[in-house]
Amino acid sequence: MGGPEHVLGSDRESRPSPIDVHVGSRIRLRRTLLGMSQERLGEALGLTFQQVQKYERGVNRVGASRLFDLSRVLDVPISFFFDDMPDSLAANFGGVSGRRASGTAEAQEQFGDDTLSRRETLELVRAYYRIVDPSIRKRVFDLIKSMGPADAPGT
Repeated sequence: MGGPEHVLGSDRESRPSPIDVHVGSRIRLRRTLLGMSQERLGEALGLTFQQVQKYERGVNRVGASRLFDLSRVLDVPISFFFDDMPDSLAANFGGVSGRRASGTAEAQEQFGDDTLSRRETLELVRAYYRIVDPSIRKRVFDLIKSMGPADAPGT
């Protein structure tokens, strides 16, 4: 019974799967964007912060039910965890790359790989989500979008 782990070779036990590392990095990205600590995420999931660390590093594989819980706690669709997956990695598993599967990933490409990890981006997103009133938050969003070029993708 060969699963995806056999594609990467027999040394699965000695190092994390690249897929697990990618999913873990997306968990960390979203948690960080929300300004959430590993402890707080762990509490919401019934885990220790050490378990959250292992998920984020890709050491522990995230099962389907845990991925479902993570998507609810982090308020993202499950597909978020697979967005931006390199074409070569997706091809090894016979899937479609995250870049083709998600408009969000395409929008991120125009900024380069480090945009979402920059401190300014994190602070902006945190400030945006601190706006409690949804109608005001929407107006801020619309204002920012209107200030960009009219021909920008996704507008």
